[in-house]
Amino acid sequence: MTLDPNTHAHPDAATPCPARPLTPTEARVLGTLMEKARTVPDSYPLTLLMVQAGCNQKTSREPVMQLEEAEVLEALEALKALDLVVEVGGARVPHYEHKVQRALRIPEQSAVLLGLLMLRGPQTAAELRQNGERWYRFADGSSVEAFLEELQARPPERGGALVVKLPRAPGAREARWMHRLCGDPEPIGGAASATVGQAAAAIPARVEALEAEVERLRAQVERLMRELGLSPDGQ
Repeated sequence: MTLDPNTHAHPDAATPCPARPLTPTEARVLGTLMEKARTVPDSYPLTLLMVQAGCNQKTSREPVMQLEEAEVLEALEALKALDLVVEVGGARVPHYEHKVQRALRIPEQSAVLLGLLMLRGPQTAAELRQNGERWYRFADGSSVEAFLEELQARPPERGGALVVKLPRAPGAREARWMHRLCGDPEPIGGAASATVGQAAAAIPARVEALEAEVERLRAQVERLMRELGLSPDGQ
């Protein structure tokens, strides 16, 4: 995903994506601005302290973070350099607003889904629709899926995929989606699958060992019963 940080997302821009993967802190800051723009428009754009408070919320956040003011300010400055955030207003206290839709050239619905994924981690289409009620009302789950698939199918000349559909977890009814603004996700299930496979392969040997232990104990019990003059069947 490449874009010159100084590019201002002209309609003909070639690769509208961040020049580098975002850090978790930058993603949290950006997601917070995207959320507040839709849920508390009267308080938007946000001051530094308002951004910090939003980042450190205990609800609607996965994972929960406790960012210091300096960390939030550093992230805002980095996002400004990536043309994803702009400082606005001439007041003594700076205010910040995001430019995600313009920078990435995506519609409102797609921006909503990206913001939700940045704030709450991987989610199914159904979870995204439910969690985004205050952001945008999707008609149904298939509508959410359609926008996610569009984000995943973005061609390289437009910056490549912005989300990825994760392998469905064992027992889960739906697969979850994850954003790619922080880079490609770790191979979810890779290490876990290997561990499960190793455990499964070890089961026959463990069963055989348990059976041998049972036979050994049974022989000891029978020997003790004979020494005590008792019948093995308890008669």
